[in-house]
Amino acid sequence: MYKVFLVDDEPFITEGLSDIIDWASFDLEIVGSAQDGREAFEALQETEIDLLITDISMPEMTGLQLIRRIRETRPELKVIILSGFNEFDYLKEGMKLGIENYLLKPINVEELEASLVNVTEKLRRAEREEKFGAFGARIIRDNVLHRWLTGEISQAEFAERASLMGISLRHPRLGVLILRAVEENQGLSLQVEEGLHDEPECVVFRDMDGDAVVIVPLTADACKDRLLAVSSKLAERLGKEGLRIGVGSIGPMPQHGSVSRSEAKKALEYALVDPQRQVFEYAPPVAGGSGSGAESTGLSKADLGREYTRLVLARDRDELKRRIGQDFVALSKAEGMTPEELQNIALGVCADFRVALREVKREEDGEPFLQVLERIRAASHMEELIEAVRRAAEETVGQLTRDTRSPVVQQVLGHVVAHYGEELSLKMLGSQYHIHPVYLGQLFHKETGETFTDYLNKYRIERAKEKLRTTTHKVQDISRSVGYWETGYFYKQFRKYVGISPTEYKALQ
Repeated sequence: MYKVFLVDDEPFITEGLSDIIDWASFDLEIVGSAQDGREAFEALQETEIDLLITDISMPEMTGLQLIRRIRETRPELKVIILSGFNEFDYLKEGMKLGIENYLLKPINVEELEASLVNVTEKLRRAEREEKFGAFGARIIRDNVLHRWLTGEISQAEFAERASLMGISLRHPRLGVLILRAVEENQGLSLQVEEGLHDEPECVVFRDMDGDAVVIVPLTADACKDRLLAVSSKLAERLGKEGLRIGVGSIGPMPQHGSVSRSEAKKALEYALVDPQRQVFEYAPPVAGGSGSGAESTGLSKADLGREYTRLVLARDRDELKRRIGQDFVALSKAEGMTPEELQNIALGVCADFRVALREVKREEDGEPFLQVLERIRAASHMEELIEAVRRAAEETVGQLTRDTRSPVVQQVLGHVVAHYGEELSLKMLGSQYHIHPVYLGQLFHKETGETFTDYLNKYRIERAKEKLRTTTHKVQDISRSVGYWETGYFYKQFRKYVGISPTEYKALQ
């Protein structure tokens, strides 16, 4: 209820008001009264109220003087004046002080009740606006940070918006942590903020998956230990039960943000493999380190994961089955390969499947996938292991096939994955899938939230970034390999989505 304070030098007035009005029906309650302005002012130093109802003519301090003094510290306080003086000067002065109404004695009860209705509505509106203001600002902030870390806005656009919202990321390097609650926890990001009260440089927000993301700015000489120290602090302060923390790699600010975020997401998937752990680091190479068996074959978990993910998104079951069998047989025959290393590769590939599924459908994959991972961990010979990985791929394709998107849009998305380096257009795709290109464009935008051109450009630029990071190919060759035959146009699109040129991006890696 909102709190009311009554002031009048005639006690029968305050007593009468208390009795004659059903205050509770207006969501109001009287919390005190006084017989003059000075007494009221002293009482209000220790009493929080929402509405002051006061007479004007009183000894010690008039009602107008009381309002002026109170307004110095509580400018938002609602005030109704009751007065026996029908004088314009009093009314004018009251209006200057921002009163809600000026009522003459004897009090017209209906007029007072109408004033109370208006006051309570204003109080409720102010509460809503205050709550929405803070909540709305947080939503906007979370959205901007999420779009930056997923490469949906350029670095230049992010820098401008970050400045407006007071987000400061001044250090030369950064790393990303992602925290996920085992059970749904809407307030996780706020709990993480509180847990990092002594780490003011860290930026915390809630992403579209409901995870809490922590951007940790780092000095030029900082190492992974600093990132792990922050994750350990959170684990200790938030409790180890029901919380998983994914740790990405460290790289240059701000370009590395999307890379580290993606790695931290993938690292979280290893919770399925080792549910007893709480902190999971992303490690692109396969287990075994220098001289491992996988290294001698030229096949890494990262390479396998990317290729298998491409085939999964293209729903190419036959090629997936063939490649998994071929690659794992080759890995098993590699010099120095151990059963443990081979199993780790299989688990890592399945974690990539799960990431791909989450990115497309944004939902959990359920019990079947857990069962597949158990089969991998329990495999006692090569055929069992290969079959378990194939089953994981099949399960992922099956869930993607049950996508809520229309079949034609699913086909278009798969076509982009498989043929992004070729010439693509709605006209060509419409002809291939027997649908008018204008209608296909409208359907694509409705179901993905993006135009086909924007989606294709973003996908191509992501593949270009990957090649700039992982190969020594020339920029011109990479441009052509991802579908841009005019290098100048490639530079323009790359700068639009990344904020810097391909050459500058490659130099930072």
